Amino acid sequence: MPTPIHLVTGATSGIGQATAKLLVEQGKRVVGIGRSIERLPEGVEPAQLDLRDVSAIKNFFQSLADDQESIASLLNSAGLALSSRISDGDPDDWQRMWEINVHALALCCQCALPLMEEDGLIVNVSSQSGHRVPSAGGFYAPTKFAVSAITEALRKELRAAGRRVRVGAFSPGFVDTPILGDYLRRNPDREQQLRDAQALLPPAAVASLIVSMINQPPEVEVGDILVRARGQVS
Repeated sequence: MPTPIHLVTGATSGIGQATAKLLVEQGKRVVGIGRSIERLPEGVEPAQLDLRDVSAIKNFFQSLADDQESIASLLNSAGLALSSRISDGDPDDWQRMWEINVHALALCCQCALPLMEEDGLIVNVSSQSGHRVPSAGGFYAPTKFAVSAITEALRKELRAAGRRVRVGAFSPGFVDTPILGDYLRRNPDREQQLRDAQALLPPAAVASLIVSMINQPPEVEVGDILVRARGQVS
């Protein structure tokens, strides 16, 4: 049987990229999902996939099943952050965030479950905006509240079914990744102001915490980690 894989969505940038790199450095077999696979860390097996395409997601997991692959862990790190308010935001932005942050994440969980090892782990990357709504949270915050709800709902479903697969969430504050620029793309000056005023978590630090979740023994289930940079003030 093939070596179990650690599957990372959003592995071509930010948190996913840093985590995939660290897992490879620890000798684990990693498959990275992304659209720009040339940005995958060295040693990561590529899976070029548009997570907005439901059929593509299903076909990818079916190909894993056909190859008799098993999944040791799934990190749902792919995400989209756009500054789009409820009062006057673009509904197309809402739809794009919902498709990636919520629908694709839930579908990856569902499709991965039949392939998960008995004591496998699913980690969903949420946000501190999924625990309290910041003043500029807009439609992004509701998508992250949904991630927290999906994580808890799936954990309860698996427990009721007698499955040993563990489910956790990781909720960071501001992280120094391209998603920050995406979030503030309509106000680039605001990004620099934010960087000047706030401490940002480096992706490598976030990755080390996620990998520690993955490396926990089977009897340990980490429900949710909330973390922010020491100097973050909001």
